Amino acid sequence: MSIRLSSVNFRYPSTEFGVFDVDLDIRDGELVAVIGASGSGKTTLLKLIAGFESPDSGRILLDDADVTDLPVRDRRLGVVFQAYALFPHMTAWQNVAYPLKIRKVAPEERYRRAMEALFRVGLKGFEERRPQTLSGGQQQRVALARALVFQPKALLLDEPLSALDASLRGEMRDEIRRLQREFNISTVHITHDQEEALSMADRVAVMERGRLVQVASPRELYDAPATRSVAGFVGEANLWDGTVTAADAVEVPFGVLHVRPGNHAAGQRVAVLVRPENIAVGRLDGGAAVFEGSLVRDRFLGAMRRYDLAVGDAVIRGQTGFRGAIDAVSIRPEHILLLPQ
Repeated sequence: MSIRLSSVNFRYPSTEFGVFDVDLDIRDGELVAVIGASGSGKTTLLKLIAGFESPDSGRILLDDADVTDLPVRDRRLGVVFQAYALFPHMTAWQNVAYPLKIRKVAPEERYRRAMEALFRVGLKGFEERRPQTLSGGQQQRVALARALVFQPKALLLDEPLSALDASLRGEMRDEIRRLQREFNISTVHITHDQEEALSMADRVAVMERGRLVQVASPRELYDAPATRSVAGFVGEANLWDGTVTAADAVEVPFGVLHVRPGNHAAGQRVAVLVRPENIAVGRLDGGAAVFEGSLVRDRFLGAMRRYDLAVGDAVIRGQTGFRGAIDAVSIRPEHILLLPQ
């Protein structure tokens, strides 16, 4: 099942909030994570796909069939919200079977399919338990089983892991990805957690103020963000104002960096991106720019260490496994990306 949004616009009445000129194609069996700041339009996008809201203009297509005006039930989409909305008076299997009940599936078939769905999400033996006796992770598995039991055309997930403890989130990320691949089901995953998006998705879509600003693979999004704002939003980043001084050099507030020759003209103002893990501790040869400074922050995080090195009035943020003293760092040309200012 493919999902396509074509020139979709929607504005909440009497506000400036909504989604604007959205074009997005989600391929059959693909998981696309949508990230962005609060109010950027992530959940609104999901509601439009699901049919809870109707666009002011544009089209929404499922497998090339126009469903823009189709009601929620007829779209056959599985939806899991942040609040799992399980019925407290029903057992786990009854919750899972509920979508089949409202579709008038025979009782015996409802029970069989609900039990099979619970088995597939790892909850065999929990079928008679009520939601209040289940952990957060188990409740989420019930909600996933309920969303998948009626064989939906696609799966829509709205912050499904945000209510879980940190220790459970990693486990459930892997579980959702496993189920998504097992069912080979097209999935839209709304999340505020960048690590979650980067680790799970085939592609990540970034929204800003209701607009899609970049859709790319996790690696491309991290290594080659399209704009300064995307670079600053996705992952940790050093972002400095710079001026191109030559084909292979850019001046930043604390000195000159050597860069790979590109299409930037001398005098052009740019944003200079270097990821903290690409800041090398010590003085390197081979074309790297070396800067001396003093530590102003040093955070030990076990396997790694994050530090801020003051160089003049500027700060270089680094990440390393090195345990010794740090008084100088090096930045290689291949680790520098110049972005539009």
